[in-house]
Amino acid sequence: MVYRITQPIVLSAALLAAGCSFIDESLMPALTGEEAADSGQPVAIAASEAEKNPDPTVSGAGAALPPTLGSTNFVTPGVTPAANTGTFVGQKVAVLRNELGALQERLKLRNEQLQQIRTATTGNSQTYHGTIAAINTRLQVGTTPGNPVLINQWNQAQLQLERIGADISSMNSLANAVASDSSMSAYLLESTRAAYGLSGAIEEDHRQLAILEDETNRTVVLVDRLLNELSEDISRQTAYVGNERSNLTTLSHSIKNGELLGSSLANRAYLSTAPVASTSPLASSNSQNFTAGNRQPLVVIRFDRPDVPYEQALYTAVNRTLQGRPQSVFDVVAITPMQGGAANVALNQSKSTRNAQRVLRSLTDMGLPASRVSLSASSSGQAVTNEVHIYVR
Repeated sequence: MVYRITQPIVLSAALLAAGCSFIDESLMPALTGEEAADSGQPVAIAASEAEKNPDPTVSGAGAALPPTLGSTNFVTPGVTPAANTGTFVGQKVAVLRNELGALQERLKLRNEQLQQIRTATTGNSQTYHGTIAAINTRLQVGTTPGNPVLINQWNQAQLQLERIGADISSMNSLANAVASDSSMSAYLLESTRAAYGLSGAIEEDHRQLAILEDETNRTVVLVDRLLNELSEDISRQTAYVGNERSNLTTLSHSIKNGELLGSSLANRAYLSTAPVASTSPLASSNSQNFTAGNRQPLVVIRFDRPDVPYEQALYTAVNRTLQGRPQSVFDVVAITPMQGGAANVALNQSKSTRNAQRVLRSLTDMGLPASRVSLSASSSGQAVTNEVHIYVR
């Protein structure tokens, strides 16, 4: 089934904009909906109550959830007090006991810092997702391109995401401090075990050493668990912030167009190692030797009028392709019709190249890495208007 922009159509299940034709149904499954007769009259659709609301309310169920943070409260095992026996070994035990006590006091402070960071991160994440959900709700019901209310909310979301990034920096600083404590705990455990070999000890010294060794062991385990949980939190939050930055870029593009596209294509494109594009997006922009051969284009965009609304359909096609083939690379080809005199052909070539560059910018704004796209140009005796073809390889 081919959807052409030169005939007005209505699609019931997909948000396809006029201007795109889906050719390769093996890559892009056929979308539901049939061509409808054109009445020739625009249909006015009144704004919904949700769109009229300047501050839409979003239920918690509809909002995306931030990644889960660790929940362990790290409580130190404590240090058992004991009297100094007066022997050389007894004095060594007292020094080790004091050092272990000082270490555990530092660990208590580390735990308090961790719980404070987690509380702040959770609050910042919830606030961020609330703002994003409000933007998506407004876009979903429909709004004007470049809505200043949404632009203001987007700026707020960006600041909130930066606060989460600052929380990650605090976690990294805390992890460095805990790593130093880990080295200290390992040193204390080694020193405690070595004290068994010192001469001049009495039975009480060895009894105290055994208690001290057990408590140092538990402290070592506590520090290791704290480091592991911090590492997991940092890893999850770093990946989360990276994905959300890509989503914010795509969301900015959605606000500019006044329609909801979806999450960033980068979230799918980075699922696997990207093949290297055979041509640079910029170096091949003036190439005239592209040969489609028997390849079927994934999308054909015909620029037969100003402001062709192709982006929603383009996003849908590329997103579905990446769902089935995450390693896909895309060729954006500017097609120039070979009609008219030499001056007319040259003018069309310039327009086709600009259209292809516009499509390339749209793809990168949607989150598709530039390494996944190549840009080239060709001519066609069958084309009647400037076109841009997107191929998959």
